[in-house]
Amino acid sequence: MRVGSITGNTPFITPMKTWKTGVGSLSSTDNTTNVSGTGQVPFQDVFQTAVDQVKTTQADVENKEYLLATGQLEDAHSLPIAEAKAAVSLDMLISLRNKALESYNDLLKMNI
Repeated sequence: MRVGSITGNTPFITPMKTWKTGVGSLSSTDNTTNVSGTGQVPFQDVFQTAVDQVKTTQADVENKEYLLATGQLEDAHSLPIAEAKAAVSLDMLISLRNKALESYNDLLKMNI
C-alpha cells in the first residue's frame, strides 16, 4: 500500500511494523542489559528506567510552565499533554513500587 506524503520523501502515515515472536522482543535488543543471555531485563533496570522517565517528564513540564509564564510557549496545548505524561509516568512508578513491596512481603511470609 502506497501512502501519500506531505513533504518530499517523508510519509504522512507510517505503516505499523510487525512484532517479532514473543514479548521479549519488546525489550532492549542490546545484550549488555540482559542477564546471562536469558533475554530478561534486570529488575533494577526496570526501576531505573521508570525513575528516569519520571525525572524527564517532570523536567519537561517545568520547562513548558516556564515558557508559558514568560509568553514563549507557542502551543499552549502542549503543557496539559506534558502534565498528563508526567502523571502517567509517576503513576507507573508508584505501581511498580507497590508491586515490588507486595512481592517482597510475600517472600517474607514464605516458609522455608
